[in-house]
Amino acid sequence: MFRWLKQFLIGSPLDTAALHEQRLSKKSALSVLAADNLSSTAYATEEILLALTVGVAAGLLVPLHYAVPIAGAIVLLTAIVAVSYGQTLHAYPTGGGAYTVAKENLSVTAALAGAAALLLDYILTVAVSVAAGVAAITSAVPSLYSHRVLLCALAVVAILLANLRGVRESAAVFAAPVYFFILSMYVLIGGGLMKYFQGAVAPPVAPATPEPLQFAFVLLLLRAFASGCAALTGIEAVAQGVQVFRPPVSRNAAITLYCLATLLATMFLGVSFLAYLFGTQPLAGETVLSQLGRTIYGAGPVYYVIQAATMAILILAANTSFTGFPRLASIVAQDKFLPRQLANLGDRLVFSNGMVFLALVAIALLILFRGDVHRLIPLYMVGVFLAFTLSQAGMVVHWRHASEPGRGWRLAINAVGAVTTALVLLVVAFVKFLEGAWMVVFALGGLILLFRKVRSHYYATTRELSLADYEKPGEIRHTAVVPVPPSMNKAVMRAVEYARSISKDTIAVNVNVDNLDRKELQEKWQAWAPDVPLVVLDSPYRAIHRPLLRFIDELEGWRDDDLITVVIPESVSKRWWHHLLHNQTSLFLKAALFFKPKIIVTSIPYHLRK
Repeated sequence: MFRWLKQFLIGSPLDTAALHEQRLSKKSALSVLAADNLSSTAYATEEILLALTVGVAAGLLVPLHYAVPIAGAIVLLTAIVAVSYGQTLHAYPTGGGAYTVAKENLSVTAALAGAAALLLDYILTVAVSVAAGVAAITSAVPSLYSHRVLLCALAVVAILLANLRGVRESAAVFAAPVYFFILSMYVLIGGGLMKYFQGAVAPPVAPATPEPLQFAFVLLLLRAFASGCAALTGIEAVAQGVQVFRPPVSRNAAITLYCLATLLATMFLGVSFLAYLFGTQPLAGETVLSQLGRTIYGAGPVYYVIQAATMAILILAANTSFTGFPRLASIVAQDKFLPRQLANLGDRLVFSNGMVFLALVAIALLILFRGDVHRLIPLYMVGVFLAFTLSQAGMVVHWRHASEPGRGWRLAINAVGAVTTALVLLVVAFVKFLEGAWMVVFALGGLILLFRKVRSHYYATTRELSLADYEKPGEIRHTAVVPVPPSMNKAVMRAVEYARSISKDTIAVNVNVDNLDRKELQEKWQAWAPDVPLVVLDSPYRAIHRPLLRFIDELEGWRDDDLITVVIPESVSKRWWHHLLHNQTSLFLKAALFFKPKIIVTSIPYHLRK
């Protein structure tokens, strides 16, 4: 049943030889890798306006038209980051982004910091994008607002299932919504500009005289800038997912990255300019994009189409993380800084373990923060720019040691990117620290420590299992212990026969939970296995495992055997639901004995025919 359900949900397994067929064209890859970055246009402008509104409420004369130059500065930063990452794509076509670049050019600690930042960014991206998508739904249908956490969880599960089906399948599913959102944004921007220039709305009021450049005013502008930098999240996904492109991977990835940056710049700047023209301000319960749609097209079909497209892209933005997180986790796991299960390809040639882990953590965050976009956004700004800075700093070191033509101007590009993103990192960390960024700082330190602990464990395990100091043991002496029920049956006799075949010293043990007559139990046992002694353990509190484990511990002390083999008889039902009708005594016993160093546990199954 489980196999049938799995095949129904994610499809039949794919042959490893078909891995090259999973590569994507530029158009398909854009729909998979760009959703996160492009979706930020739906909330980045609102984050800037929210920050500026706080200043107005505090008594500072901060005109909301500052949102436009702040958006322009962020677009310039986007161009710098995109051009800088373009160099990374050509230098490191195997992917890995900041982790790979920092590991080869800076240090292991820097690489782990980059990996931790990106992994946290991907987790938070899923939470933020899904929460923002559900916010778009509840803006149009306010009655759903109280169910937003459940809607968020269902959206994450739906995206997970789509991605578990494979890269090509997820690209086919998500291409239409991504391109539909791009079209709807240009329809919104074009319609807004047309309506304004036709004089359908009053021109914006002349901005009030701003405050002089005092500390509080500058801090407010920096806070608005830091909030709007949410627009850059996801732009590194192309560098992480280079291997999803068809050859030539570096060229195709770079073209896709530059297209992505262009789309982001025009859409983000356009929405910010419209917000200024129409005097749009943040409102509780309705997004800025929803207000613009209502103002420009009214509460008609076009408005609901734009809201539907926004909702779709915001939720599907999480798809970028389901591409980037598992691939980065697999690279880190190959270096033994994460559990090796994350490096395994699943049935559909995707890193399914990483996808499932990502979904579970994202759902936990959405429940913890109750699906609130504004509470989640400050958490992932630090990680994004830390990864940017480490990647560009690593590229500066790379070009310093390179000998290929053009290394000078390439080094200059990455140096500008490193300095710029480092300055923005400082601004974001300073401004957002008390809003929640402090949690990310502690989480980064915790993840780096975890990486090193995992690596240390694998290293210690490899050393201990090494044959360098192996000495071949002599004859192994061991006693076989067979836990048996009060009544004999075929499953028990098969286990006893097996135990006698591997050990000359076999003991049967019965835990007398029903207070049966000892003599009667011994007589029944002698009738079937007279050469195997039966030990009957009293259990006045009706516990099975405790007396049995205590007996095995005492047996270790009595005998000088090298090992004790516990042979467990098990009856295996033909149908899965039959297992629910039986006690799982053997399962709990195996779990309790698993961590004992001198105990070997062997299950002897007896398969039932009915």
